[in-house]
Amino acid sequence: MKITAIKTYAGTFGNRSRGLVKVETDEGLYGWGEAYSVGPDKSVEPIADYIFEMIKGEDPRRVEYIMLKLFQQFRFPPGGTGLAVMSAVDHALWDISGKAAGLPVYMLLGGTVRDRVRVYHSVGGNAKIAAERAHELHEAWGFTAFKTSPYQVDIESERWGRVCSAAARFFEDVRGVTPDEWEFAFDPHARIFEPIRALQLANALAPYDPYFYEEPLRPEHLPAWSRLRSQMQVPLATGESLYTRFEFLELMAGQGADIIQPDICVCGGLLEMRKIAAIAEAHYVTIAPHNPMGPLATAVNVHFAAATPNFKILEYGLPVGTEWEQCIIDPYLPEEGYLPLRDAPGLGIDVDEEVVKDNEVVHWQRTCYVRPDGSTGYI
Repeated sequence: MKITAIKTYAGTFGNRSRGLVKVETDEGLYGWGEAYSVGPDKSVEPIADYIFEMIKGEDPRRVEYIMLKLFQQFRFPPGGTGLAVMSAVDHALWDISGKAAGLPVYMLLGGTVRDRVRVYHSVGGNAKIAAERAHELHEAWGFTAFKTSPYQVDIESERWGRVCSAAARFFEDVRGVTPDEWEFAFDPHARIFEPIRALQLANALAPYDPYFYEEPLRPEHLPAWSRLRSQMQVPLATGESLYTRFEFLELMAGQGADIIQPDICVCGGLLEMRKIAAIAEAHYVTIAPHNPMGPLATAVNVHFAAATPNFKILEYGLPVGTEWEQCIIDPYLPEEGYLPLRDAPGLGIDVDEEVVKDNEVVHWQRTCYVRPDGSTGYI
């Protein structure tokens, strides 16, 4: 079997632009993958074309060989944009490999260690709105785990003590109107520059038992994470802004996180995630993959989670009511707050190519916050 083509489909799905990648073979088998929207989103196609020239004619089932070749032949670290496309290609290779073997991908990873995959969903707004949305998601899909922002006032203009006290009141109010067994995680979204402020906010939330406290700081200076974790009383999670196993190794060797959150659409793909997971397991660290992506990314994550002992929970966004509903055939949907496993060969999901080829890229970007003095803050 040989790789004969890599096709890309860039378009707007859900709330942002995405890049989908299809790898084709001379035996008629094909696989799909999803690239993270690192930006610029139109970079997916030329990078995929560049990658194709490196791997055309290769056997797609040689995933380890092909991914190693890509890392080596890029010569310099491929960075976020390169890794995003490499990740999508990796997904497609696993999809093809499973189809060729007549097995779901998780069986190629050593088989399942769990019967279903727990997921959480984001909720926003004030305490009343967030709690109502959580109840809706529970009634419709069985969710019992959620994530939200701790910020209830403007963090760029308010005194930090007020930011912390407002977050505490918000969490207390949410706890007061939701079942005690439900889990709530908090995401400061790497907007806090001073580690002491991250600790103060964590301490404000701690009395109400957060599921985890996600990425309060930027990731560049890992010793700050080690110090922060050593002072915190709640589980510290991070990893969406890190890439390969080498960066995660440094984080875990420094005891900088309780939970890591690599993204399967930007870290290098499923193969790299497995290597990151093995390092995490040796450091007693669990994995809650970052997954604000579409149904293709979710499908790859399901197979990862099914076969990974130290998996914790998966971030998940419902495709229902979005553009994904028209282009993804039979996406994974939750039952009682879990995604059921499938025994279909490959990733167990497909794409309506006629729909995605007519999609268009709509420019999307996040915009920096502007502080009262005119300087910009992290997003």
